[in-house]
Amino acid sequence: MKKLVVIVLSVIFSVTFTYSYSLAVSSGSLKISEASEVLEEIMSIPEKGIPPALLKNVQGIAIIPGVIKVGLIIGGRHGSGILSIRDENGNWTNPTFITITGGSIGWQIGAKSTDIILVFKTRKSISNIMKGQFTLGADVAIAAGPVGRSAEAATDAQLKAEIYSYSRSRGLFAGVSLEGAALSIDDKANVEFYKKEGIQVKDIFSNRGISSSKVVEKLLSLLSKYTKP
Repeated sequence: MKKLVVIVLSVIFSVTFTYSYSLAVSSGSLKISEASEVLEEIMSIPEKGIPPALLKNVQGIAIIPGVIKVGLIIGGRHGSGILSIRDENGNWTNPTFITITGGSIGWQIGAKSTDIILVFKTRKSISNIMKGQFTLGADVAIAAGPVGRSAEAATDAQLKAEIYSYSRSRGLFAGVSLEGAALSIDDKANVEFYKKEGIQVKDIFSNRGISSSKVVEKLLSLLSKYTKP
């Protein structure tokens, strides 16, 4: 009888663990798919999107779909997404999962959900996120990005910025102020998606011991397409 109970409990535990693990992987895949969709939709309108000239030498791109409002009186936002960077050969790396919290200034009034894109111009801005967390505007210079095919970074603030920030909400796409927002690596999401305990961002970016997947391949294909020199 005891043996039967042990077997039943083992089966239940195994099924529960497998189901939970499957949900975690599916959640990560869904986030990457959403990021690909956001990028594709925004780049399909070059007259109002990120200037192609800006993307030619970009060092990294973060896409955070569906950032939600978390405060009523004192505004704030929270969301999760992905970040991919260029390696030494100019190729796009596997994405790391990230979160963003705060940054109420510049959000569209009344918008409940906003897609965010961060364009990393320099290697320095990438090295900051490798540390795990930093504050936009404090640890790294950030500015609302220029929009449109012919738009250029004309202001001093933009020229000095290491990251350009964009938002899409209520059907509108524009540069947005995100100073004060905290950008962090989502270690838990990385472990769950890549199926590797203790995985580090440097392992993800170097593709060390990581198997590919269709959702990642699609994302990297789109990044390569829209950032051709």
